[in-house]
Amino acid sequence: MGESFVSRKDRIIASAIEIISESGLSSLSPKTLALKENMSESLLYRYFGGIDEVLTEVVEYYAKFDVGIRQTVKARSESVIDRLYGYLDAYTTYYESYFAISTLMLQYEELLHLVVTREKIAEIIVERTRFLEDLFAEGIENGEIGDLFTPEELVNSLHGVLASYTLSRRISNRKKSFKQEFMDYIDKWILSIKNSKKEN
Repeated sequence: MGESFVSRKDRIIASAIEIISESGLSSLSPKTLALKENMSESLLYRYFGGIDEVLTEVVEYYAKFDVGIRQTVKARSESVIDRLYGYLDAYTTYYESYFAISTLMLQYEELLHLVVTREKIAEIIVERTRFLEDLFAEGIENGEIGDLFTPEELVNSLHGVLASYTLSRRISNRKKSFKQEFMDYIDKWILSIKNSKKEN
């Protein structure tokens, strides 16, 4: 009973993410979610207290992979560039495997205006930004990365490119996979920020 309850809750969260991905955040309601799950609204309330609770769980679900990726990357004793590649590779693998969830990144502004998700979304953004800024600062300090841009500017650039590629992928089909397309760009971008004086 407990196991099926948990798996049903997970399926409801996955369905909620798909609804947001297909029709936008405002389309998520008890009615649309119950229809998607082929259940009554009253049965939906056995699993969640309301749509705010579902949305909170969706954001929590989205946040979990960030923590795991950061811990894995922090534990590596590699160069900053290799750790950056590892971070981005894991991130894009996640989006590639479950692209519907990428819509949440494009909903940050709206999620920041909702009382139930504001705190968690702010935490996701702050922690992700801090982690990358620290990584870039280390790279600049040890001479792997040039100092033309500040760590903050590098993070803004990276986040902007990721959002742009995510949005572009959502509105048009491409020959390359999302991961391949994004990482091809990252190869060139990293070449541009590397400290050329340290090459030899």
